[in-house]
Amino acid sequence: MRPEVQLLIGRIGGELEDLRRIVERTTRFLEQALRSGEEAYWDAIALNLHGFYVGVERILYEIARVVDQAAPGGPHWHEDLLRQASVEIPFVRPAVLRRSTRDCLDEYRRFRHVVRNVYAFVFDRARLRELAQSLPDCFEEVCRDLRAFQEFLGRMDRETHSSMPGEER
Repeated sequence: MRPEVQLLIGRIGGELEDLRRIVERTTRFLEQALRSGEEAYWDAIALNLHGFYVGVERILYEIARVVDQAAPGGPHWHEDLLRQASVEIPFVRPAVLRRSTRDCLDEYRRFRHVVRNVYAFVFDRARLRELAQSLPDCFEEVCRDLRAFQEFLGRMDRETHSSMPGEER
């Protein structure tokens, strides 16, 4: 297996584990925020929602860089990256994300922008609650898609390696 493909498969797995921890923390913080109403829990929820999307984005960016060999740039690269990941690239790879996964991630992408551009006391608690409650389902969709993509990468690399002249099968 090529080292860059092995590394990408491993990085996807590592990021998914980190994302699982973020989802668990967000769920715990939401329970505490609803019970106590303390602002610090709402801030922690916002920070973890931001971290969730940024973690997914890191994975998608690495896939674009290593597999697609074309990572988007420019002022709308965050949105372009999601679109790129949700389309098949003929003779290169299948879509990394299903449309439903892209749609749920787009909600977190937009919220990421809010977190980066407003003061914490401006956050809409109802929106935070909605995003936090939806996070486990969105995460499961992300896991399903990225695990399928890891399998594709492994198959692709094995097929490429086994079809090389002079290699034993």
